[in-house]
Amino acid sequence: MSDNPAHPSTAPSTAPATCSCCGDALVDERRIDVRFGLPDVAFELPEEARRSPGPSALLALDGGGFFVRCLLPVRLTGETELVLGAWVEVDETTFRRAADVWDDAAGYAELVVRGRLANAVRPWGEEVLGAEFTGRIRDVEELPYLVEGHGPAAVRLLGDVWDRDHVLARFPHPLPVAVRTDLGDGWSVERTAGFSARFENGADQFGAPDRSVAVGLFQDTEPGRSAEDFLAALLRGGPEVPAGQDHTERLPDGGVRYAFWCTPEDTGRPRHELTAYAVEPDGSAAGLYCSYEEPERHAWARHVWRSLRRDA
Repeated sequence: MSDNPAHPSTAPSTAPATCSCCGDALVDERRIDVRFGLPDVAFELPEEARRSPGPSALLALDGGGFFVRCLLPVRLTGETELVLGAWVEVDETTFRRAADVWDDAAGYAELVVRGRLANAVRPWGEEVLGAEFTGRIRDVEELPYLVEGHGPAAVRLLGDVWDRDHVLARFPHPLPVAVRTDLGDGWSVERTAGFSARFENGADQFGAPDRSVAVGLFQDTEPGRSAEDFLAALLRGGPEVPAGQDHTERLPDGGVRYAFWCTPEDTGRPRHELTAYAVEPDGSAAGLYCSYEEPERHAWARHVWRSLRRDA
């Protein structure tokens, strides 16, 4: 057996179809794999403290303990499973046993790992850091699976079904599926598959090599103003919109949605922009800016704009 059974990655192995609205690759959303590079405590110690007996799924930290990477399956809504390649802190005896049998299929198949979760997995964070689990081998070509929890936090993590978007939106690195992201004040937007996420300069920002999105929230300070008038105020001072390059939609609840797009000529590289707003009758609004290199991505930008919504 290789020095580490198949490790989870953040990308799917196949992409058999594409989205009809924006051309992005579609993947099987039923299983999403995410890997943690190191136990959390490793970042508090110098790199020289790291020791491995060979397999990259085994790690000893001078002054930090002994760790085995395991697979933590978490059930999500939508019949989705999130499989986390997380680290478990074990005692030295278990660690040495794992090192001895790692390359022996028969011995590895009998390996049992019991220890404490060494990553503060979001969105649970400190609640699950240190939670105790038992891991067993399901397949000799994979890492040990955590199959039993010991204590309320561990039992809930394995046994409950968690909201898919609430959990996945907490991972800022690119994911292989689109994720609806909470913006606050009831607003949310779809984060495109393959986009990283961060919050910077008062806005949620999502990015890929050829595209980017920034979304911010606004609240009207003029009581009683209509959604149309607030939209006009938000647009005041903006660029002149080329003829035929804007679109307005009325929302069923009395709100309004508006977008305009252009191709600036002073950026030094090919780039297209879409700026858009969604305004609710109570004065709450979301503004969205998309930048993309290929004109064919315009359908994608409009899709992201229309994914803006506010729930009661």
